[in-house]
Amino acid sequence: MVRADAREWSAGLAELHERFVHRFSRVEPRESSLAYMRGLVAPLERKNGWTLAEEAGHAGPDRIHRLLNRIDWDADEVLDDVRDYVVEHLGDREAVLIVDDTGFLKKGTRSAGVQRQYSGTAGRTENCQIGVFLAYASARGRTLIDRRLYLPTSWTDDRDRCRRAGIADGTGFATKVEMGKAMVRQAIADGIPFRWVTADAAYGFSKGWRHELEQADVFHVMATTRHDTVVTRWAIDHPVHDLFPGLARQKWKRRSCGDGAHGPRVYDWARVEVRPWHRPDRQHWVIARRSVRRPEEISYYIAYCPAGTTLDELIRIAGSRWAIEECFQTAKQECGLDDYQVRRYEGWHRHITLAIAAHACLTALRARELDAGKAETDPPSSYPSAFPNSGV
Repeated sequence: MVRADAREWSAGLAELHERFVHRFSRVEPRESSLAYMRGLVAPLERKNGWTLAEEAGHAGPDRIHRLLNRIDWDADEVLDDVRDYVVEHLGDREAVLIVDDTGFLKKGTRSAGVQRQYSGTAGRTENCQIGVFLAYASARGRTLIDRRLYLPTSWTDDRDRCRRAGIADGTGFATKVEMGKAMVRQAIADGIPFRWVTADAAYGFSKGWRHELEQADVFHVMATTRHDTVVTRWAIDHPVHDLFPGLARQKWKRRSCGDGAHGPRVYDWARVEVRPWHRPDRQHWVIARRSVRRPEEISYYIAYCPAGTTLDELIRIAGSRWAIEECFQTAKQECGLDDYQVRRYEGWHRHITLAIAAHACLTALRARELDAGKAETDPPSSYPSAFPNSGV
């Protein structure tokens, strides 16, 4: 860490902290919450109660543990203030909201929501917690703005186990899709400026959610599976994978949907218009993304958009989904998103909220650098000052 950077980050975190300091009724949690965020962005090998306490100059981890587990404060209210900060620094009416989940590997059985379940992060079934997140991606940067801990039915069907983990009796089972829908609804209710919603097939396959977004006139490009069906001139339930085999070769366009870890993500893309009976200023498309090297590998998207939206624009929105993966990577590597030692439901949300705040702050500082012209010699996809160790 460069000392000048450390001073800038510390000042930036203090500025953000001022926005929600009134959420704490006592001096101790006010001081501890700022020290906690500073510790999360510090270059520590591990970010646990002891190391964060040492970084803050505390004799032991008690104050940190009280902040996360015992002192009365509302993490949702703090998150509201963080979202306002994100809108102020990154807000853009062309922005994209992205829904996805990530796994947190855990040991034991007592942490809220933990069980052996599939983790896309690990790519296999592991003992873990799953968090569902909402990211905000604009031309000025991308960061996380909402979070919810997924509770499997093995938890919600066992109220005694829930009570031991601090999960209220009124907290019932909700699917990951329902959590994603709720977070997008909240963003709309809060007046967050955005134009598009996107998500991977685990969320986009939900016809109910796509219908809800369409009814609210929210434009979206949602990944789906080859088994999904749509309305065409020929059938009410037409499989999406049947729309493309006979498509003329010139209908396929080779395009990049953005840069990845190994350079541009180049695929062959095509689209077919569906839902022929719709309002004249809107269109529905099924989009196919075909691998250049393995053309038998095809992914599908369903889009609802203004009439006249170009294929290139829809490809850009589809590719923007990877922004949330970048958020997960940088938040875990640089902001301690997955470095926590809490078992209770409320403690998880508190830690994640403060980690999101730290990530939002570093992203905003990076946006300021770009505004000031400091990044002229930096690769546009890197975070050389805000995220020095991530390689993203």
